[in-house]
Amino acid sequence: MYEPYPSAGQNGQTVEPGQRPPVPPSVQTAVRLMYAGAAISAITFILGLTSLGNLKHAIRTQHPHYTNSQVNTAVNSSIALIVIVGLIGIGLWVWMAWANKRGKNWARITGTVLFALYTLDMILALSVQSAAAASLVGSFVLWLIGLGTVIMLWRRESSEFFKRPLY
Repeated sequence: MYEPYPSAGQNGQTVEPGQRPPVPPSVQTAVRLMYAGAAISAITFILGLTSLGNLKHAIRTQHPHYTNSQVNTAVNSSIALIVIVGLIGIGLWVWMAWANKRGKNWARITGTVLFALYTLDMILALSVQSAAAASLVGSFVLWLIGLGTVIMLWRRESSEFFKRPLY
């Protein structure tokens, strides 16, 4: 019966077949940054929910010709959108942290693509300049966390971790 020899893992440590090699420090840092991104997303989501009281006034100001029914529909649609996008954002940070820590290369690529899309969204938000300054600060902090995460995920030691054979 054939049994493969143990292979050398990170830092020359021996990894037995069936064992997962240790997660390199760069991936650990990226995972911590992703959890920080989830926490900041949750904080900005909660802060966004606290400012919903101003939403009806803002819609009336932007669209003075709307009827009460149209204003209420716009408010309800906006609240639903805020909740859905907020929860999806938090969930994506946590899911990417979980998958990257387990060495899933698809997660590293997906996280990078999501960061690129978020970068485009930030550029659009800055060009429109309709968002509140506090919202832009939170978005910029999340962008910086995403940048740090992508850099950590594509370091050499991280790439070796993601390209290792799965046992």
